[in-house]
Amino acid sequence: MDAAEPRVQGNSSLASSVSRRSLRSEDEAVVDRGGTWTQQKANFEQEDFEGHRTLYIGVHVPLGSTRHRSHRKHRHYGNKHLRRSRNSPLVEGRESPLYDTPSQRVQFLLGAEDDDEEHIPHDLFTEMDEICVKNGEDSEWRESARWLKFEEDVEDGGERWSKPYVATLSLHSLFELRSCIINSTVLLDMRANTIEEIADHQELYSPLGDELRQKVRETLLKKHHHQNQKKLANRLPIVRSIADMGRRASDFNLDKNGKNIDLHFMKKIPPGAEACNVLVGELEFLNKPVVAFVRLSPAMLLNGLAEVPIATRFLFILLGPFGRAAQYHEIGRSIATLMTDEVFHDVAYKAKDRNDLIAGIDEFLDQVTVLPPGEWDPTIRIEPPKNVPSQENRKKSNILSNGLVDGEEEEAHGHGGPELQRTGRLFGGLILDIKRKVPHYLSDYTDAINLQCIASFLFLYCACMSPVITFGGLLGEATEGRIVSLSLFGASLTGIAYSLFAGQPLTILGSTGPVLVFEKILFKFCKEYGLSYLSLRTCIGLWTAFLCLLLVATDASSLVCYITRFTEEAFASLICIIFIYEALEKLTHLGDHFPFNKNNNLNKLTTYSYQGEFVGSACGPHGPYVPDVLFWCVILFFSTVFMSAFLKEFKFSNYFPTKVRSIISDFAVFFTILTMVLVDYALGVPSPKLKVPSVFKPTRDDRGWFINPLGPNPWWTVIITVVPALLCTILIFMDQQITAVIINRKENKLKKGCGYHLDLFMVGLMLGVCSLMGLPWFVAATVLSITHVNSLKLESECSAPGEQPKFLGIREQRFTGLMIFTLMGCSVFMTSVLKFIPMPVLYGVFLYMGASSLRGIQFFDRLTLFGMPPKHQPDFIYLRHVPLRKVHLFTIIQLSCLVLLWIIKTSRAAIVFPMMVLALVFIRKLMDCIFTKRELSWLDDLMPESKKKKLEDAEEVCYKGLCNFTLQKSNSKNKSVPTGSYNKIL
Repeated sequence: MDAAEPRVQGNSSLASSVSRRSLRSEDEAVVDRGGTWTQQKANFEQEDFEGHRTLYIGVHVPLGSTRHRSHRKHRHYGNKHLRRSRNSPLVEGRESPLYDTPSQRVQFLLGAEDDDEEHIPHDLFTEMDEICVKNGEDSEWRESARWLKFEEDVEDGGERWSKPYVATLSLHSLFELRSCIINSTVLLDMRANTIEEIADHQELYSPLGDELRQKVRETLLKKHHHQNQKKLANRLPIVRSIADMGRRASDFNLDKNGKNIDLHFMKKIPPGAEACNVLVGELEFLNKPVVAFVRLSPAMLLNGLAEVPIATRFLFILLGPFGRAAQYHEIGRSIATLMTDEVFHDVAYKAKDRNDLIAGIDEFLDQVTVLPPGEWDPTIRIEPPKNVPSQENRKKSNILSNGLVDGEEEEAHGHGGPELQRTGRLFGGLILDIKRKVPHYLSDYTDAINLQCIASFLFLYCACMSPVITFGGLLGEATEGRIVSLSLFGASLTGIAYSLFAGQPLTILGSTGPVLVFEKILFKFCKEYGLSYLSLRTCIGLWTAFLCLLLVATDASSLVCYITRFTEEAFASLICIIFIYEALEKLTHLGDHFPFNKNNNLNKLTTYSYQGEFVGSACGPHGPYVPDVLFWCVILFFSTVFMSAFLKEFKFSNYFPTKVRSIISDFAVFFTILTMVLVDYALGVPSPKLKVPSVFKPTRDDRGWFINPLGPNPWWTVIITVVPALLCTILIFMDQQITAVIINRKENKLKKGCGYHLDLFMVGLMLGVCSLMGLPWFVAATVLSITHVNSLKLESECSAPGEQPKFLGIREQRFTGLMIFTLMGCSVFMTSVLKFIPMPVLYGVFLYMGASSLRGIQFFDRLTLFGMPPKHQPDFIYLRHVPLRKVHLFTIIQLSCLVLLWIIKTSRAAIVFPMMVLALVFIRKLMDCIFTKRELSWLDDLMPESKKKKLEDAEEVCYKGLCNFTLQKSNSKNKSVPTGSYNKIL
């Protein structure tokens, strides 16, 4: 059966009751009055109307952030290649292509260039008001529902708005709405300044007599009663919730007409938004419905019509005989929901006539999903989804000439970009990085004027202090005190220089585990062969700095494009595990200094006597009790971890206003540390505290501020140190660039560009300075950098009710890094305050950072799949396209590499650790022989290939017919027309 038949039949009582009317002159609004016929009568009984919600449609939710976009040119197909649409007759005198499907008409309409600013789509706020007019009763329009992205209903019993939910529509009401649009009055681009002018428009009432016209006009002009007018009227201050107390009285203001305006809700409406008013109701004096769809041009502010003072663009009016309120209500919900649909919303703005609106409804019907009545509870409201898919594929044909879907090519290149292109000139990449960052330098400081940045650097300051002091202490132990107390000075000096001039200031420098391993091996070698450690270390550091600058000069950072997700995740996982392991290890080592008290004297136990007194020698203030310091340290450690995690997730809770939740979440770790310090100080348990040097001076008396590269060592050590410098360069390069790749991934939506060459230049330069001064080496710290980025995430503020805040990117600036390392340098002057911070609290921050950085690493998500039956596995996108056995094989290979890295790091062969990190890239390249290119594109990034290989692959794809294109000849030219959409069965 032709699919057009059931869509036209709709509601015969509404479709046949509106008669055809005459056309207006050209200088007025485009009036399309519709027909008086339907192709097939439908006999609907009263029980059909009452049970219309037994069949539901899952409506595609709009993506609100794409309202304002550029208008792309689309391929317009000639008349010769397209057949007449099943139910879209052309308006006389209008030349327009014929379309095979409604989606093609919609794509043509949305793809056409339109210079008229009046038809540029805006965000829409939709409001539905209802009325019931009976003889002898005074009535008014009452707001019943509203839509910004999701539906909210007025709950009269609770005198409040319902929770936002995804609208579920009956299929029957959509068919009725389609019939209304076919047979009712359509007024496009009407010019009116007031609601009175609209109500005086005779085209709305032409089938009615003069008396009924006047009554309908009076109905349209009745007062509108909105929910916010009584929102606080019946509420006593004593029963206000804590969340409402967070909202100031100024959130409810009066406009010039004395009407209440909810400023809190106004903040959720995007700037430039317009209104769509849906007016439905039942009038006792009518015997036939009055239906009209009106588009104003330009949009006008109609006082008192909408609950918010924004200009109205659309009106949908449905007034009918008494007794069909539920039917009218569902039709009103249908048009309101359609107006929130991203595609139909644009069609409504650009429609030239009724046929375009019908095509938009048909295209919407093609996309909906029917929920069977026996498998769904009609009373359940669907919660708004966390992520809404883009609707761009509905707006345009997205098949490219190479057979890929638009957007796949971009993802196929991984993190490759102009920053990683070889220039062929000496220091060419460095010069381009500087030119790329200079225009943003001032904004790197002005963008930091935000409370979030203060929370970030306070948290990261505490987080960075612990590893710098800890690794400095470990380095001091490994080098017998030759490098220890200057670790804070070295970190401050290097960090400030890097924050001021680096290409990616979001990266945090620090002492890393691999560098510590290298220092231990070097010191042990010098001690065995009687060489001066500091002099030999200075030579290696200067060679390493020179080699890093040589890599910058030759644009070697372009090789970063070969570092794919496989290598990133293996290295990042290793660093996260090191953080977690080091935190737990330090906690257990506290048992060496604060052992359990195993020699308790039972005679000194405190007892409670019958007289209500404590008895025992341990009761006095100077009793021989021994506090269990280790037990208290364990409590502090895990309390820090759990409290930090809880407060960080607090912004997703349902308590307190949004701003309060955001502040608590941003300052989560700082509040945790402050709380633990106060509790520890109040209890007085002698837990180990943070020890900060009080002066800046060289660690030992036998060394000065600068180290002689030769010193007492033989002259040939200056030359031979180039060999270990090569290993150190590989380690520095991989550590720095892998961290930079993780920070610069497209998922973070960075807008100011990268600076791989400039970053490596600054690291190499400061590495040489630290070597001459005998300071520790600092390189990009993966976990600290990831934590820094996570603390600066930007989310949309004016999100619609029910809509999850959208991730907008990262607050890119230099202020937080600069403040972190400036405070670190000033720490010697804050010893009196920092000495109260318990070390177990900082160890807990260590564990929290390591565990939180694991979140989002696909490798750990894939590890969990080993213990899950297929039916319980999460709906990861790669599981849809890659066999599970291949996913497990990929995970096993990655896990094996991680285990091998850990074994090498902890064994005597740790000197080859840098080579093993580099070997991950080659292991990933060998995996091209095991997995197909398509499988790797879902599990990992594709590695760069030669231009010839790309051309061969493209020719092979086209030869196999995957392009799905057919060539047809038209106007003596060959045109490629997608055939897939023509064969769609509607």
